[in-house]
Amino acid sequence: MIFLNKDVSFVLSLFIIIGVFFGCESNFKEVHKNDYSEFVPSGDADFVNLKYTDSGKIKSILVSPKMFDYSNVDFAFTEFPKGVDVTIYDDKGKRTFIRSNYAISYKQTNIIDLQGKVKITSESGQILETEQLYFDQKNQWFYTEKKYKLTDAKNGSTGQGIDFSKDFKTINSQRIQGEIESSE
Repeated sequence: MIFLNKDVSFVLSLFIIIGVFFGCESNFKEVHKNDYSEFVPSGDADFVNLKYTDSGKIKSILVSPKMFDYSNVDFAFTEFPKGVDVTIYDDKGKRTFIRSNYAISYKQTNIIDLQGKVKITSESGQILETEQLYFDQKNQWFYTEKKYKLTDAKNGSTGQGIDFSKDFKTINSQRIQGEIESSE
C-alpha cells in the first residue's frame, strides 16, 4: 500500500508540473501577442493621381498605381511600391518629369527616396538616369551618391555622385567622366 501511495503521489506531482509548464507556456504566448504590434498601413490606394497646389497654381502631379500611407507610425511615411510618375512645375510653368520603379516619402524630413531606374527629364531636353535619387522637397534639390548618366542636346557625361536644382540650372557633379561644355 505504501508503494501505491508513492506511485500515485509521483504521478499526481508529474501532472501538476506538466500543467504548470503548459500553463506558463500559453501565458507567455499570450503576453508575447500583447507586446506584438502589426506593421500595417493606415491607408492604401490604387491608381493614385495627386495634385499639389500652392496659391491656386499646380506645383506637381504624382501618378502611381499603388500607395501605402504609414502615418500611424512614429516616423511617418508614404510608400509607392509600384513606382511613380511625377511632373513638377516651376513658377513659369516649365515642367520636369520624374519616373522611378519605387518611391518612399518621409513626412518629417520632407525627403523623397526614388529607387529603381530613376529618370528625370526637363523640358529643355536634359535627362538624368540613376538607380537611386533623393529629392529634398523643402529646398527643391536632388542628390545621389550612386552612378548616374546625364545627357542633353550637346553633351553627355557619367559619374558617381551628383546634386542639382529641380530646374537643372545648378549642377554639382563628383567623379565625372565625359565632355561638358561650360559657359566660363
